[in-house]
Amino acid sequence: MMSPLTHIDEHGKARMVDVTNKATTVREAVAEGKVKMQTSTLALIESGGVPKGDVLAVARIAGIMAAKKTSDLIPLCHPLPLTGVDIQFISRAATGEITIVATARNVGQTGVEMEALAAVSVAALTIYDMCKAVDKMMTLTDIRLVSKKGGKSGTFVRSEP
Repeated sequence: MMSPLTHIDEHGKARMVDVTNKATTVREAVAEGKVKMQTSTLALIESGGVPKGDVLAVARIAGIMAAKKTSDLIPLCHPLPLTGVDIQFISRAATGEITIVATARNVGQTGVEMEALAAVSVAALTIYDMCKAVDKMMTLTDIRLVSKKGGKSGTFVRSEP
């Protein structure tokens, strides 16, 4: 009997899913996450005053690189030819919070959810790394899939805020 978990074979062993016979479709996934910090830290980021440089520019590049390298980081992910990766940052000065939104796209036989999630995660880690000298209390939180489309399972849109 096959496991309902696609990365487990009939003997309970980890496996890479064979997507050979899956249809090639346009795929897109959006993920988000937050970095919470002191309001003074966010002000420093926005003013360009962080000693290590332009935090959001470096975090954007790190997120894109992470999306491209997801199969090197997550053992059972397929290496994918991504057609696009976008990273956006939404700052909330009043709460000292940056929301990271990553969108990954491809035309392929498997989805890009992990690539979007990896992009958000590494962008958040990069913000932490670049600002840890001024704010060790930063918190990385709420990393999650927001939506995905394409493939056999169709469209998913998170219904909770």
